[in-house]
Amino acid sequence: MAYGEKPQTHSIDTSKASAARMYDWLLGGSENFEVDRVACGQLMEIAPSSQQLARSNRDFLRRVVRILATEKGITQFLDHGSGLPTQDNVHEIAQRARPDARVVYVDNDPMVLAHARTTLDDNQNTMVLDYDMRDTKKIRQATDEFLDWNRPIAALFVSVLHCLPDTNDHRDPAAVIRAVASQLPRGSYMVICQLVSDDPSVRKGVTQLMETATNGHWGRVREPREVQRYFDHLEIEDPPGLVNVIDWRPDSQPPPASLRPTDWVEWGGVGRIPA
Repeated sequence: MAYGEKPQTHSIDTSKASAARMYDWLLGGSENFEVDRVACGQLMEIAPSSQQLARSNRDFLRRVVRILATEKGITQFLDHGSGLPTQDNVHEIAQRARPDARVVYVDNDPMVLAHARTTLDDNQNTMVLDYDMRDTKKIRQATDEFLDWNRPIAALFVSVLHCLPDTNDHRDPAAVIRAVASQLPRGSYMVICQLVSDDPSVRKGVTQLMETATNGHWGRVREPREVQRYFDHLEIEDPPGLVNVIDWRPDSQPPPASLRPTDWVEWGGVGRIPA
């Protein structure tokens, strides 16, 4: 059992789609059910580039973790809404560069937790928390002995904030980002991106579909200007700044404008807690 893991207390509901399982299907995985595949089909009718976006987002995650580990010397990662284990998970990428790297995975999807238990069973430098990512105080307390909170940490919010609805309290996505930023040591990093669209019909259509398909476990497709507010008071890594994630320090030449999705994109970047 991975460090800090607790027994699973809730069962897997196969009657409703799960954002984590849908993402798994879009990546070509097998840890999904018919209800997830049906929802993905409906999603791709509204936003045909959904599968392309999922894969480019995963590539971004690989790049940013590798760069933070190799160039910035980060050895501690806090992955919010980590999703189902797949090839090149955060701990695998980080530990290739820094064998002593520690990774905390935070998710409350029961299927994610079940697979994390199996995948991370022998890795003592990983921790799995069955928490809602909005429970920032609980996460901080639970990781107090596992992470060194006097040294820089990379907090990851990669393609998860669109799963959170807007609220008028501490559970609002922007409030969650502020809460985590206030806890992190100076010199830490925050990796933030989410699905955005300039097309109102795409924003409305996807949001309504996912709200219904996941039985309310969804937030909202937003606009780039809204995501930009998440980086208030952070030092944005520039270049490349806040961009479509395929343009964030790509390993190869990104596609030209004529071959890019026009329905929606994954948008964001990396911010540093001022030192």
